Amino acid sequence: MGMVLLVVIVSAAVVAGAAVVAGLVRAGRRESEAEQARLSEQARLDARRSMDAIWKMDGRAFEEFIAQLCRRDGCTDVKRVGGAGDLGADVTGRLPDGRRLVVQCKRYAPHRSVGSRDIQTFNGTARLEHGADVPLFVASCVFTRQARAFAAKQKLTLIDVDLLGFWNNGTTLMSFLDLDIGRSGNHRKLGPAR
Repeated sequence: MGMVLLVVIVSAAVVAGAAVVAGLVRAGRRESEAEQARLSEQARLDARRSMDAIWKMDGRAFEEFIAQLCRRDGCTDVKRVGGAGDLGADVTGRLPDGRRLVVQCKRYAPHRSVGSRDIQTFNGTARLEHGADVPLFVASCVFTRQARAFAAKQKLTLIDVDLLGFWNNGTTLMSFLDLDIGRSGNHRKLGPAR
C-alpha cells in the first residue's frame, strides 16, 4: 500500500509539474508573439518616419535617390534617365543576377495614391519600349487596390510608401521582387497633415 501511494504521489507531482511547465511555455509564447507584433509595428512606424526627407525631394532628386538605392543593393549600369519623353523609365539598370530593371518613380505627397491607369501605362512601356525583365514602380504613397490587382496579374513589382521606408532603412531590393503585391499593403492614404 505504501509503494502504491508513493507512485500515485510521484505521478501526481509529475502531472502537476508538466501542467506548470506547459502553462509557462504558453505564457512565454504569448509574450514572444506580443513582442514580435510590437517590434513589427515599431519597424513600420520607423520606416514611415524615414520618409519625411523623401517627401521633401523634387521628382528629379527622388529618381536619383532610387538610383542610389539600386546601386547600394548591387545593381549595375544604373542610370537616371527620367525626363521629358522618357516613356515611363526614370531609372534603368541590371539587377545583381543580370536581369534588366526598369523603374518608374512617383514622388507624390503622402495623402495621394497611384491608380491603375498609371500602372497600366507603365506596363505598356516597361517591357515593350525598354526591354524590362523586371518592371518596378516605386511611389512615396500607396497604390490603389485596383492598381495592385493589375500589377499582380502583369507581374509588376510595386514598392509603396511602407516598403520604400524599409528599402531606405536597409532592406534589399531583391527581397521585394517576389512579394505578393495583390495581397500586400493596406491601400489607405495617409492624412495630408503628417
